[in-house]
Amino acid sequence: MAVASRLDTGKAFARVILPTLAKGVVQRRRPVTALAGKVRVDAAAVATMKRFRERYGPEPLRLRVTGRSIALLLDPLDVARLLAESPEPFALATTEKKAALEHFQPHGVLISTGAERERRRAVNEDVLRPDKVDVRAIVADEADLLLRHVRGTGRLTWDSFAQAWWRAARRIVLGSFAREDVELTDMLQTLRGNANWAYLHPRREALRQRFESRLREHLARGEPGSLAGLGSVDELLGQVPHWLFAFDAAGIATMRALAIGGAGEAGIWESVRLWPTTPVILRESTEPTRWHGTWLPERTTFIVFVPYFHRDPDRLPYADAYAPENWPAPSDPGLVPFSGGPGICPGRDLVLVAGGAMLDALRDHLAVPTLRAPLPATLNHFELTFVTRRDD
Repeated sequence: MAVASRLDTGKAFARVILPTLAKGVVQRRRPVTALAGKVRVDAAAVATMKRFRERYGPEPLRLRVTGRSIALLLDPLDVARLLAESPEPFALATTEKKAALEHFQPHGVLISTGAERERRRAVNEDVLRPDKVDVRAIVADEADLLLRHVRGTGRLTWDSFAQAWWRAARRIVLGSFAREDVELTDMLQTLRGNANWAYLHPRREALRQRFESRLREHLARGEPGSLAGLGSVDELLGQVPHWLFAFDAAGIATMRALAIGGAGEAGIWESVRLWPTTPVILRESTEPTRWHGTWLPERTTFIVFVPYFHRDPDRLPYADAYAPENWPAPSDPGLVPFSGGPGICPGRDLVLVAGGAMLDALRDHLAVPTLRAPLPATLNHFELTFVTRRDD
């Protein structure tokens, strides 16, 4: 197994890892996202990963980092193995992930281990099923109100879309009483912004406690027709922050899907394939593991840079095009828009239904698509604007 030169280790951080972190992996940073689009950082990152594979081969590439064992995956089959063999011996609760997510969801399933993780995972899988809440009806209500606003202004912007999307998300998760509780999600966004810095930012425990107290009030109502009505307060309190976090990513995917003329759930799939909302998947080994004849030590951090596997033209002829025919069962094991294996996003189907419903409610009333192949490697959702159709 190859070990990257110090120069290439520096390139891995400078062109792949650090630009991804700078954009904000937990809460998107608007100015950095805009800059990333202008300087095409994702295209540069994918090109860097391609050069690594050409230079070192398809096996995991070890980075030269003092005191740490870090491996960058370069082959789709290795990605499939890593995800299939999670959480043992490849734990989802990595050091960096814990440091970030503990800012706002210290009891979330993603940073839980052992029996605790199994119990919390079971709660997520049971509750986050789109057939338990009338997701399409809720989204249709909010989409109708949004379209009235759009017809009045003549255009749809990210800010107007996000307001409607969050109203739908709060209704789906917490019920209609929480629909206008903007302060709740504002508090969460502040905590997520701090989480971008992981262990470099002090935790705001007082703010998190206020957020959890407000969240507990909504959950205690157990409003019928919402996810809050499907479990006990104590079961859901630690999981709901991540559900709301995931709805933010789903809204981003929906807005981008509009830009490529996407339709239905396949449009959401493709949006997340083209522009992954989770650009880096991390795992940490709980024991020594063997890779292509080489043993890597316990606590090795494995990095999957998802855009490389989703946008590699050498492997995917449709890398930079809209290709909804791939879903829901892609043939390439490197296509992992919602992760994979036992750690696959438990809310995937809920997100697909909600996003697909909003996409279909809006697309026929807007002048779309505006983007054609080859699609850009970076798409700044904050700057997307759509005008109404002349015949609407």
